Amino acid sequence: MAGLTRRGALGVGAGALASSALGAPRGAARHDVIVVGAGVFGAWTAARLQDQGKRVLLLDAWGPAHARASSGGESRMTRGSYGADAVYTRMAWDSLGDWQALSDAAGLPVFHKAGVLFFFPRQDAFVEATLKVHRELKLPTQLLDIAQMRSRFPQIDFAGIELGLYEPAFGALMARRAVQTLVDRFVRAGGAYRQAAIVPPDPAVARLDRVVTAAGETLSATQFVFACGPWLPRLFPDILGRRIFPTRQEVFFFAPPAGDARFGPAQLPGWADFNDGDIYYGFPDLENRGFKIAHDAHGLPIDPDTVDRTPSAAALADVRSFMARRFPALAKAPLSEARVCQYENSANGDLLIDRHPRWANTVLVGAGSGHGFKHGPAVGRYAAALVTDTLDTTEPRFSLASKGETQVRAVH
Repeated sequence: MAGLTRRGALGVGAGALASSALGAPRGAARHDVIVVGAGVFGAWTAARLQDQGKRVLLLDAWGPAHARASSGGESRMTRGSYGADAVYTRMAWDSLGDWQALSDAAGLPVFHKAGVLFFFPRQDAFVEATLKVHRELKLPTQLLDIAQMRSRFPQIDFAGIELGLYEPAFGALMARRAVQTLVDRFVRAGGAYRQAAIVPPDPAVARLDRVVTAAGETLSATQFVFACGPWLPRLFPDILGRRIFPTRQEVFFFAPPAGDARFGPAQLPGWADFNDGDIYYGFPDLENRGFKIAHDAHGLPIDPDTVDRTPSAAALADVRSFMARRFPALAKAPLSEARVCQYENSANGDLLIDRHPRWANTVLVGAGSGHGFKHGPAVGRYAAALVTDTLDTTEPRFSLASKGETQVRAVH
């Protein structure tokens, strides 16, 4: 990554991206692996396969971390508080070094080590299980009482709160920049990237050996990875149409008071009010973009191609009401930006990383379920190992067989 430039880090290494598609006549090259979807899961999988010497073609219909992608937008939280779901704590922790290395090599930061504070109305099973897992993994997590939180984070009104879990090693990932930086690095290291939309593969074929673009071009490979976020059910309606649920989500940014540094990352961490599972979360004023807040409740079902991405008055009123309660100094802060994005949920919130049930040379990766971005490096490592038959142990929770058809959220 030593050759990565500031231009590349901004995701505008257009020359590198364009040249990767021009080395051979279209459709002429045979690749070891075609990865469809240049979001966080697809980009990290392509990079891991490239590290193993594979000739990889990475495709995306609109471009890495585009505006409608689940990997697009400004920021994502990286944290290890998952209750008893130790698999996700380990993945977040294992991914942190990769994010830091990518950030260190980029011209602008990919990772802001601002810390993360989860706070709770009482000591409950989630807190106890989280602490147990973190102690086993020797994470530097701190259990804070109400007096400590009020002293360290006076911007927050902790009325009705008893304790908090503070994770100083975690923080915020700059989502779009991270993915575009990674794809730029992948291309500069010899990987091939193309902008192309793929039509759904024919489910009747005995083995997948090619994909066809919407323009009618045929692209061949030995193996395939599909990491298409909310578009996975569209490509594989027979097996995923009732198992992945794209939902509408809204995030808002507010302008802090002029000259008030209390809401910047030096004084305010990433935060989440656990609120008995009805979570609100947000970020400090990262890179002067504004104080970010969202309600982590699954929204209405959507079609990612046709959904109206106009922010709703109801969602804005909801977060303003929350800010008046927890961040009173921001109760009347002007709205500076809003964005409608999506989750693509599995029934219970677990990730999907598994082989296609009929095509052993095809791996399906997705169901980020609103918490997947932070795990990108670990997901890429797992998926690449699955592709190359070097995976030591499979995780049953990532299997297609474990994915239900009725949403009952279990992973927070």
